[in-house]
Amino acid sequence: MHNIHMRTFVSISCVLPVICSIVVAFNGAIAKADSFSVTVDGTDVIFLAGRTDVTVPDPSLPWPGPGTHLIRHSFATPEEAQETFPPMVSVTGGDVVRVLDPAIGGINFFNGFGPPLSVFGPSGNTLAGSNLTSLDGISGYLGPQGPLTGVFLNDTIPSTGPAPATLDFTPGGLTQEFTSIAPVLRQIFFIGDGVTTGDVFQEFTAPAGATRLFLGIPDGFGFGGAPGAYDDNDGAYTVFIGVNELPALPEPNSAMLAVSGLLMLSASVRRRRMLV
Repeated sequence: MHNIHMRTFVSISCVLPVICSIVVAFNGAIAKADSFSVTVDGTDVIFLAGRTDVTVPDPSLPWPGPGTHLIRHSFATPEEAQETFPPMVSVTGGDVVRVLDPAIGGINFFNGFGPPLSVFGPSGNTLAGSNLTSLDGISGYLGPQGPLTGVFLNDTIPSTGPAPATLDFTPGGLTQEFTSIAPVLRQIFFIGDGVTTGDVFQEFTAPAGATRLFLGIPDGFGFGGAPGAYDDNDGAYTVFIGVNELPALPEPNSAMLAVSGLLMLSASVRRRRMLV
């Protein structure tokens, strides 16, 4: 079960002693600002975004094919985990999505038997370890292994192709260091923890026609080829997503404030001595 908690803000006003107001506006129109706390499980298949036409089979059975299907292990995994549909938040074309706090958590992709290093964080593992093909109308994925990813959809079911081009988040492509990106509908994009190594919060702009943003995991055997291998995943990522909201600036460190106060007091004393 997914945990999604929402806060909504359209305007902020104050009247003591000066009247002020803050609104989020794009192209002259007021944009609704929302924030969501979302838990993304290791079984949340990003390739099943919007697939209300699909029934996930019992974990003890293979997916029927041909047609829409995911690859499973040929043996019973310790988890016998059943694939799940990824969580969704509402958006509108042109909305700017940001992670308001860096995503946290961990997912174990290796049968529950792997060492601690097999638990990946939201940014995934390695810089270029995954190359997954598309599934019906959803694009493929190319980048780190098992990170937090997203895909924008409209109100239609992405059950048929052609799928859009696969974005490249390897060192030879967009990398993980982009500051902003504007994917098209049905095009999977890397989110990771939502922050560059230079502590810049990344921006993801919803394309025209978008109504939904799905958050999920890209997985496959060896993190390559056809999507699948979700039936042995444990753990989850947690992310605080903002739509048309800016991350809060960190509060000044109390110790730094104290130092600043002492420096100001010292300067004041020196000025008084000079006047005397």
